[in-house]
Amino acid sequence: MRPAVRLALCAATTLVLTLPLTGVASADPDQAPRQSPVTTPAPTGAPVPTQTQVDKARAKVAQRQQSVQQIESQLAAANARLERAALDASIAAEAYNGAMWRLSEARKAHRRAQAKEQQAKRDVEVQRAGIVSLVTDSYQNGTELNSATAMMSDEGPRGLMNRYGVVESAGDSMEARYDRFRAASARAKQYTETAAKAQARQKDLAAEALELRDVASSAANEAAVAAGQIATQKEALIKALAKAQNISVELAGQRQQALEQVAQQSAAAAAAAQAREEARAAELREAATAAAENARRARSDHKRAAEDSKNGAGTSTGGGYSTGHAPVDATPPAPGTGVQRALAYARAQLGKPYLWAADGPASFDCSGLTMMAWRAGGKSLPHWSVAQFQQSTSISVGQLRPGDLVYWGSTPGTIHHVAMYVGNGQIIHAPRTGQPVQINSMYYWVPPDFYGRP
Repeated sequence: MRPAVRLALCAATTLVLTLPLTGVASADPDQAPRQSPVTTPAPTGAPVPTQTQVDKARAKVAQRQQSVQQIESQLAAANARLERAALDASIAAEAYNGAMWRLSEARKAHRRAQAKEQQAKRDVEVQRAGIVSLVTDSYQNGTELNSATAMMSDEGPRGLMNRYGVVESAGDSMEARYDRFRAASARAKQYTETAAKAQARQKDLAAEALELRDVASSAANEAAVAAGQIATQKEALIKALAKAQNISVELAGQRQQALEQVAQQSAAAAAAAQAREEARAAELREAATAAAENARRARSDHKRAAEDSKNGAGTSTGGGYSTGHAPVDATPPAPGTGVQRALAYARAQLGKPYLWAADGPASFDCSGLTMMAWRAGGKSLPHWSVAQFQQSTSISVGQLRPGDLVYWGSTPGTIHHVAMYVGNGQIIHAPRTGQPVQINSMYYWVPPDFYGRP
């Protein structure tokens, strides 16, 4: 169930769950009951309402009911806009985290390339010095040789050695040294080029990170402004709703909050049911595939056994193939283990505010929380949900255990939110601006798309 579908579901659920208009008709002194006019005589002094009055009263009730539905529809639309703004901000924040992670990796690559370049240049100097030393020690006619003479001669090492009467064995040694020098020079040139490319990439990624930082900051600001505007709009709508239902503003707010909570729970339950059906269907497909493969192997083994028997070989083959899934260990993690430490760290952050690109200790974003939690558990993860999934073992929803991570994104490369599974269908995460670190149903929004075990 994608975000757009979920938003429509929330709006539809809110409309379906509209509370009855208790006492609306009787609250207006000009409004008559809904039943048809009575035929018994009215008490003395009490006028009998005409059909026109009854129709007018009914029209007023219908008008108020329609007004309530319109207001609640506007409230649902406001909530959808708030969710959309929060999603955009989350995507932008994780894009920035990704840029910073790539920049960090590029800096490491540049440092490695620089180290190799420097080592290669030192090797060149060692080979150069060795050649000069060999030439100087080997010439016999007393002519002075220096490094420039030895290295800049067009005759090559053998020609140079022969010109100075160096013995053949020394010429061979000289040529071998010169070969090593040329190889070292080639390596130095290669590492120099690699270091230059790494430096250029680092420069490009730094510019990209700055650009995405501005995008993330702008998206976060827009989400905050939208949240304030939507809150003001909802406050006005609640007042209009209270007037239409002829109840207090406080009661209208409580009713609307209850409606939204019920709608969210209903949507989460529907999403969970859908996820279970999809998981079951996947298991059935996997079992069918395994059964077909086992049948194919069995036929192949039977055919081979028949041929062996015909040829008198008498070879027997085993045929036990398991089609079941490995049992899921639902036992809570033992105290003191990495998983337990990661879970304990995450729980200790409950209530701390969300802040994009933050990794504690006062505030967190989604991947910052899971990174620091698993760091407490003894495992290093990047501050980027995409890379966290890449560096974890992919698992299915049926294999989830406390401490595992769940991800949202249409593809592994577009993951934009991550949370830690705590068991019983619950997650702990840093949702978005204005929402602190909290525990929710795994299906509080839309079903997760990917699952990983660090």
